[in-house]
Amino acid sequence: MSARRLVVGVSGASGSVYGVKALEMLRALGVETHLVVSEGGALTAAHELGFRPGDWKGLADHVHSPRNLAASIASGSFRTLGMLVAPCSMRSLAEIATGLTTGLLARAADVTLKERRPLVMLVRETPLHAGHLKMMLQATENGAVIMPPVPAFYAGIRTLDEMVAQTVGRALDLFGLDSPEVRRWGEAPPEASPKD
Repeated sequence: MSARRLVVGVSGASGSVYGVKALEMLRALGVETHLVVSEGGALTAAHELGFRPGDWKGLADHVHSPRNLAASIASGSFRTLGMLVAPCSMRSLAEIATGLTTGLLARAADVTLKERRPLVMLVRETPLHAGHLKMMLQATENGAVIMPPVPAFYAGIRTLDEMVAQTVGRALDLFGLDSPEVRRWGEAPPEASPKD
């Protein structure tokens, strides 16, 4: 693979900011991004962030239509580091867990699993009923990593942006990507590092 590529899916759960931050952090790391935003994800981003469909194009290297099942990311022969779904709605979780591929987001996730690549899902819902938990277990048994975006208060988080960056950075760790924005246990925060 000539370039490091990561597929990013943004579904309709609350928390569009996680997808945006992931794209920003991946760009800073020099990782080529392939983005698919579900119809629900576009609606949520419009509500939460004031995003219009074209606003995503400035954040990702490639933006794929959620209905385009012929996109490159729908094929296992298109090599990537894996896929991050941030945020992941319960509907997307259910489609991915059961292998139902009604749109490109679920298809790309299914391809990621069948190719044994990392699939990390920032599942956003609370409280959870038994059906949600069963879908999480099924997705995990299929090889996915369920990572609810839970704040890491030990990291001395002071702002919402720092909290989002910490969560996204820890998700990127699961792909072997090391962001300088992550505050690590036992290490001084970047702004507290000694100066030369």
